[in-house]
Amino acid sequence: MFFNKYIKGDKYLWAFISLLAIFSFLPVYSASTNLVTTYGGTNTVFSYLLKHALFLFIGFCILFFTQFIDYKYFYRMSIISMPIVLILLVFTISQGKELDGVNASRWLHIPIINISFQTSNIAGLVLFIYCAKYLALAKNNKKKMSLKNSFFTLLFPIFFIIGLIFPANGSTAAIVFISVLILLFIGGYPIIGVIGILSIGVFFASIYIYSVITWGDKNPVNRVYTWKSRIENFLDHGSEENYQIKQSKTAIVLGNKFGRGPGKSVLKAFLPQSSSDFIYAIIIEEYGSFGGIILLFIYILILFRIIIIATKIQNYFCSLLVLSVGFPIINQALINMGIAVGLFPVTGQNLPLISAGGTSMWVTFFSFGIILSVSKEIIYENSNNEILSQ
Repeated sequence: MFFNKYIKGDKYLWAFISLLAIFSFLPVYSASTNLVTTYGGTNTVFSYLLKHALFLFIGFCILFFTQFIDYKYFYRMSIISMPIVLILLVFTISQGKELDGVNASRWLHIPIINISFQTSNIAGLVLFIYCAKYLALAKNNKKKMSLKNSFFTLLFPIFFIIGLIFPANGSTAAIVFISVLILLFIGGYPIIGVIGILSIGVFFASIYIYSVITWGDKNPVNRVYTWKSRIENFLDHGSEENYQIKQSKTAIVLGNKFGRGPGKSVLKAFLPQSSSDFIYAIIIEEYGSFGGIILLFIYILILFRIIIIATKIQNYFCSLLVLSVGFPIINQALINMGIAVGLFPVTGQNLPLISAGGTSMWVTFFSFGIILSVSKEIIYENSNNEILSQ
């Protein structure tokens, strides 16, 4: 009775989200040892676990309330939110280069309540919804899409937002850009136009990187040198500076088939960002390659549910909306796993619903809330069809 009244939308998706969130307590609790050792102070492993629990609780509250929102509000929200996120991104990149000695160019700090959050995650989500709205509107109006007639309404917002994210957070900008291209292709944007947008993006990114390396200085906001170093270390497998990847691969080797057991990771004390960026390596060390494959399989099942919801809904905007907010989550998960096993250079992407974190986790929950809100419409449509058929 409770579930039917308060839990709306796709029940399978609810189950997968809850399963990953509950499981996350085990690796986060285990990997938090590194945080205690690194930062010291009065923080303990339990304090980091309680912090993770608080973030998850807030995330589930976001998920719970978002599922009740009508999809039409997301359609309108994309227009209103666009100028807001642009202002937030400008504030973020101009607030200062360091915060307490740490690169803060990707974080927006609110001094009064002493909270920091990554505006790039929010901006990416708003951009996805905006692109879905544009494509749906163009199809409904039977408008011919091209680079020329969509320059100010589509290309300008895409490159403006990604351009503001790129200098301080290149990996997130790349994921957002690739996700947008996939969405445009699925949404019926001409393939020549998609290739053109890709070419323009690569061209301007290359100019920026070249100009920073040639004339720029090594300040914290310009992370080009960090990208360059990480790519060089990734290509040079014998590099002594490729410390994170080596420790990650060692953890995976120690995990073998069935792992060392929960909480028995050895590399968690040596692997930087073991509770966030490299938590997948700790999971494999403790639960083995078998556990790592099961986790990958759950993300694949989530992808299948996203595709099923997108194809069953009769509203074209809803289909694009589900794909636009769902694909980036799976992309991020696959990239995080790929980094841990050495397929990609280190980028600093969390594992959705598993890694310790704040803003990224809440944006993920909000994205799933949007998908559940749309899947609720499928149930409503099916019930109406059953009534009409009687």
